[in-house]
Amino acid sequence: MRKPRHHQGRPAHGITRGAGAAALLAAAGLLITAVPAQAATPPPAPPVEVVPGEDTATPALVEGLHEPVDAEAAPADAARGHLEARESRYRIAEPKRDLTPVRTLKRGVDETVRLQQRHRGVPVLGGQYVVRMEKSGGERVVTGTSGKYFTGLTTGTEATVTEDVAVRRAVGATAARLGGSRLTEADAVREEGGTSQKARSLTGTARGLVVIPRGEGVLARHVTVRGTNPVTGEPVLEEVYVDARSGFPVLRYSGIKSVNGPAAAAAGPERARSAPAGAAAGEPAGPAARGSGLRLDGGRVDLELTLDAATGRYGMTDRARMADTTKNTLSTWDASSRDAGDVAGRWPSGITVFESPTAEFGKAATAVGAVDAHWAAGQVYDYYKKQHGRNGLDGRGSGVNSLVGVTLFGGPYVNAFWDGQKMVYGSGDEEFKPLSADLDVVGHEMTHGIIENTANLVYAGQSGALNEAVADYFGNAIDVTASGRSMDDPDAGLIGEDLCRTRAPRDCALRDLDDGATTSKNFLGVTFGTDNGGVHLNSTVFSGALWDMRQDLGGELADRIVYKALSEYMTPLDGFTEGRNAVLAAAGDLGVTAKQRNVVKRSFSAHGIVPGWEDALGVDSDRLFGKLNTTGTGVQAGGGWWTASQSNDDGSEPYSVYAGRVDGSGHPKLISPNDGRFHVSPATDGKTVVWAAYGATSLDVLSRPLAGGPVKKLYSTTGDIPTVDVSGLRVENGVVVFESLGIFGDRRVAYLRPGDTEPTYADHGSFLVSTALPSISQGRIAYAKLYPGKGGFQLGVEVLDLRTGTKTLTGQLGEPQSLGQTGINGEHVFWLTDENLNDTGQTGVRRADLDGRNVFDIAPEAKPRALHGTDLTVSEDAVTVSSQMPDTEWRNETLPKLWQLTTDGSRLDRVSCNRGEQLSPAAASGRQVVWLDGTTGFTDLVTRTRPAGRCG
Repeated sequence: MRKPRHHQGRPAHGITRGAGAAALLAAAGLLITAVPAQAATPPPAPPVEVVPGEDTATPALVEGLHEPVDAEAAPADAARGHLEARESRYRIAEPKRDLTPVRTLKRGVDETVRLQQRHRGVPVLGGQYVVRMEKSGGERVVTGTSGKYFTGLTTGTEATVTEDVAVRRAVGATAARLGGSRLTEADAVREEGGTSQKARSLTGTARGLVVIPRGEGVLARHVTVRGTNPVTGEPVLEEVYVDARSGFPVLRYSGIKSVNGPAAAAAGPERARSAPAGAAAGEPAGPAARGSGLRLDGGRVDLELTLDAATGRYGMTDRARMADTTKNTLSTWDASSRDAGDVAGRWPSGITVFESPTAEFGKAATAVGAVDAHWAAGQVYDYYKKQHGRNGLDGRGSGVNSLVGVTLFGGPYVNAFWDGQKMVYGSGDEEFKPLSADLDVVGHEMTHGIIENTANLVYAGQSGALNEAVADYFGNAIDVTASGRSMDDPDAGLIGEDLCRTRAPRDCALRDLDDGATTSKNFLGVTFGTDNGGVHLNSTVFSGALWDMRQDLGGELADRIVYKALSEYMTPLDGFTEGRNAVLAAAGDLGVTAKQRNVVKRSFSAHGIVPGWEDALGVDSDRLFGKLNTTGTGVQAGGGWWTASQSNDDGSEPYSVYAGRVDGSGHPKLISPNDGRFHVSPATDGKTVVWAAYGATSLDVLSRPLAGGPVKKLYSTTGDIPTVDVSGLRVENGVVVFESLGIFGDRRVAYLRPGDTEPTYADHGSFLVSTALPSISQGRIAYAKLYPGKGGFQLGVEVLDLRTGTKTLTGQLGEPQSLGQTGINGEHVFWLTDENLNDTGQTGVRRADLDGRNVFDIAPEAKPRALHGTDLTVSEDAVTVSSQMPDTEWRNETLPKLWQLTTDGSRLDRVSCNRGEQLSPAAASGRQVVWLDGTTGFTDLVTRTRPAGRCG
């Protein structure tokens, strides 16, 4: 519940504009144009308004229709019949073939049909179209349509990458993103059963083929990766899309919809007895009963329970609320013995509902948050049932299950999330109560379930921020309504303020919908590696607009407008512009006055959500290469040149490697061949460019002279035990160094000399030694090393002299729990170090002589304003670190920025004052650095020749 602490793994270096790893989930400003209505008998029909779709001939929104359709047909068939009969408007040639029913929402005379697009039988990610109808008196008319149907898709649907390869690549990419910028004991490979193998914390499940709607379409294999973050211990539920022809992970994001970033603490919950058989499936035994319990705020509340006639015990299973329509229940489960990673995306075996010998639940149930969770879930259910006629999260009376008391490795866990089937609430800590202790948090998580069963907004970038915004809006609306708090109360917009144990509510609230100060008032371009592309960081841009609207229109009307927009208009890839249009259209459907409609417009305008809003973002640095549209690949520099990967404008083409001069002169040069593979992670020394090429069956390390000439294959990863991933490439005078990730999770630094056909490993082939995060300078390679020592594994930094073959392990300071990226120059070796893993996130920048002596911190970890480093690059004159800086005096929206130190640590400056995310720094020479910058919403390659100071 603290301010978001971003991932510590290797960032996915694709800055999102809107919501995608390229332009996939982008939301540009749309022009509303009037189209004459068809002739009608008096009274005249309202004018038909059509919002054109972006990169498609199908309209994004059509309003003002009153067109008859088949009243006897099933709703989905009637909807598709309408689209087919008006092909000239919708440009959907065969709706019955290419649109399959998802669900139909019926409310009074209104029918809302959601249809999923398929391309040659393969589902299109986010391709969903909605048809709204009215049926009354034996007649049915279409009143409007909206959504995204991609008319430009032509890609074939035959995959060349097997499911097995896709799963391995997805797991490898996830492992690299989560832990790739650190080396910890979690990377240790141990002897098990006579063989060397790393205990794998991640597994992948193939989900089938999907077409990603970029350009002509990208055929991908969808893989879900589950497990535990090897560095932080947090749960992992990653959705990865692997290009089905090259095997490169072109899109990946977390499927865990959390209320905020990671956190910590433990509580001692009441132990529960075994649940009745079949309870998880919604088949409770025993009669309904009523009891009570104390919430954590001291208030006594009524609880709907079930009495087990055989044992005489009362369980937190509410049968009463759904008794009229379903056999499902609202239940609260004791998961206090479970780790967050064990419950995410799966139903843990052996857990039980909370029970008590009497109908009055005692202190233990209060302390763990069970009373709060059970009571609050009922309040949220009642709100949606009474205010919006919705029966449960799926609208059809699905079971509502809450797991409470979840820990992180048995310790504190300060977070809550929806994982697609249930709500999970962490145990809290000394500063925060259990996460179910605030009604707005419970409302937030349950609303994620409702969103998933309506618009199903993709949880990444702008659509993910829209998802978070709607969850925040309804969570807080439910809380404010239940408490009777006035919308004029300055604390009415706070999320999570009731979780505080010792601090004032405003001091520990997660977000403030009134001003957005706890996250961002303005849109921030970030990568999927940071907060899933800014789903929390950018959410208050939209939720703030909705909250302003609620303050001016009143809760009852505003809530109806937002719910109608969510359930009847929005579709999975909607961004802020489409969300604005949906809210305006829903308001019109509900008959708001012209004055009220202007209130809605004014609310969005006040938060910058106007047509063309994304084009108003600028930078203070020099752009070398624009709109890279890439993810999972960085930039390097050397010898006066930079090198980076780029896709085309819509991100649909495989990535190609380019190189250019760091002074900006001349034009970038295409280096890699156009052979359908993804060419990524390039490096250069000013003479040669090297990179990794992802193909259907292998990963190749390739090179080409900058002056021109043929592409040379240096190494191919084919073999009985293939390499899953290659990263961290560096090159100097023909020597190529890189890190490989093996199928067993092993990390190893390897190098190739000129003429080598097989790499030499820095660990001499010992699987019990893990090496990672290499750098090279003047014939020496530096890398982080994890090796067996006395009483366990030890971490250190080693320097290998390629001329003599000697290795020098640097001296130690303290007991580091993790090591970050290394950097080396002609005099010293530098690296990131963390002695308090999973604590504050602070890191030190450490330096040693090349012979391993004179070790000291040029930027200590244990000091005010310490860096939170995730990446590092070194020249002869300076050390540049990519870091978050949480101190408000230095903070710029909490995103990673570039900080530069002199090599002795005597001075620390910001490299740039750009607002957005700054990643993948690469030292050019002197104090000049090139990097990837997300301020404009695209991935721009930029540079600055001198630091910018503190930025104020």
